Amino acid sequence: MFQLILTACLAVSSAVCAPILLPAGEAASLDACKATAARISQAWLAERPTLTGGASTCLPVSDLPSLPLQQIAPGVFVYEGSPVQMEDTGDGRIANLAVVIGERSVAVIDSGVSRAQGQEFYAAIRGLTDLPVSHLILTHMHPDHVFGASVFREAGAQILGHAALPQALELRAQTYLDNIARLYPPATVLGTETVLAETTVEDRLEIDLGRRRLTLAAAPVAHTDNDLTVFDHETGTLFAGDLLFRDLTPILDGSLSGWLQWGDVPPDPMPRLVVPGHGPVAANWAQAVTPQQAFLKALEEETRAQIRDGIPMSSAVSQIVNRLEKMAEYWNAFPESAARNATAAYKELEWE
Repeated sequence: MFQLILTACLAVSSAVCAPILLPAGEAASLDACKATAARISQAWLAERPTLTGGASTCLPVSDLPSLPLQQIAPGVFVYEGSPVQMEDTGDGRIANLAVVIGERSVAVIDSGVSRAQGQEFYAAIRGLTDLPVSHLILTHMHPDHVFGASVFREAGAQILGHAALPQALELRAQTYLDNIARLYPPATVLGTETVLAETTVEDRLEIDLGRRRLTLAAAPVAHTDNDLTVFDHETGTLFAGDLLFRDLTPILDGSLSGWLQWGDVPPDPMPRLVVPGHGPVAANWAQAVTPQQAFLKALEEETRAQIRDGIPMSSAVSQIVNRLEKMAEYWNAFPESAARNATAAYKELEWE
């Protein structure tokens, strides 16, 4: 399998360039890839006036940079991101990403923080199988999970997400893109763009990959207001997105009460493996959820105590963080994330 690689540059600065993998140019032979390279490259650039194009080439998949994937169950592969905050990395690759391979097609779960990461993920998948990527499932709106999606859209994947995801992402996308551009070198994020889910899930949706069934389930407001889980019935693997954090301090961007309620109800069917949004794969549900529930319950208790004592938020946040400090050894990026969580929790709980 050969992939078409275009060298694209910023129109305002020809010194800022990056390789762009164009899935539309994928071909079984070098000659077939070369035959369509100019047409596909020009068409892609024509839709992006902020970019200009240089040379294009066709390379075998084995020559391309690709994400390291670990097989956790038959046909299930995971990229494990660094369990830290985005600002603590050079490229923002902190989220866990996954791929499930059926007999007929492939489903991808989350796409990474940039087009570059999406391309390396796509190349890694092509190193495993030539089956078409039929679905890209976005578990929620946060930038570390969604901004590699354009690669999979161009590969023909149907983009799926929670019913609230399109509006939530559209409202925040430019801010997210601006933050990524501020944090990382221009070449690292060149070509990164927003892709909205075209198929949304209000409650549950099943997809068939060919003798492999996935169930997508929309969560109530919890980590965010647009969280989605994926369950692979063949292997009993639950992909929880950021409804579950391991190692990295959980981030509250939805409802603390809703998140606690979600974690208190064991999944049905009970998973044999749990892939969190961050941190290592868990061997069972209890291993995945227990530390996070302890943290969230402590956050709730300490916040309620400050509200009950009439402490204003301006003073309460630092006191909540101090009370939670005993948990810091279990979570990365704790002080800043705990302060953010305390602020969000106070705002929610004071109006109950």
